[in-house]
Amino acid sequence: MIGSGEARDVFHRRGSHALFVVLSAVLSGVWGPSLSGCAPSASAPALALAPALASASSPASSLASASSPASASASASVSASASASSADPIEKALDDVANIHGAPGPWAVAGYRMGVYALGKLGVSRGSFDLEVVHHTPRAVKFSCIADGAQASTGASAGKLNLAVVDADEAHVATTYRRRSTGQSITLRPTASFATRFADFPRDQARTLGKQVLELPASAVFEEIPTPPQ
Repeated sequence: MIGSGEARDVFHRRGSHALFVVLSAVLSGVWGPSLSGCAPSASAPALALAPALASASSPASSLASASSPASASASASVSASASASSADPIEKALDDVANIHGAPGPWAVAGYRMGVYALGKLGVSRGSFDLEVVHHTPRAVKFSCIADGAQASTGASAGKLNLAVVDADEAHVATTYRRRSTGQSITLRPTASFATRFADFPRDQARTLGKQVLELPASAVFEEIPTPPQ
């Protein structure tokens, strides 16, 4: 026989444990095996996350949810669906861009592809401080979106002091990637056909069009040009 105070302690401990179980299951499904950004991806099942958090808001409801076969089945279904999505390299790339840019639109995705290409050419790994990125762009959304795509793929950022945005006119939009230790560099810009094809697009079609950019041949998205003098 335990007192009312001890009963409350047991109840809260069990409730906290159930809360941890629910959140762990949901987060592992929504964000995947690596937490590459601070916010859920654009394709993450946000509607599945909200009920889980709501049910976990109190110990009593957490215990009820954790013990419900229907709830367990639903959680397993959401986790399996999200895991399948994270296993698709196309969807993962779109999510990586969305985590930085908010939406994986075609210009941001073009920047992502340029960054991946540049890493391979320079022999630098993602997140390396040996990489320096300078994006030349007008102060206009679309052209500037390329910089966020470059951040998503290379890990360079303004906070690390290895990603900079420099004013330039539309005719000189380009991104230079330089390996600091060797001085080797590569400069890439969107192709004319890409710029024409994605000159304007509805924001609600961003992910669909971004996926198209990922599926295009690299030569249809960007081209290499001589690196301008510093």
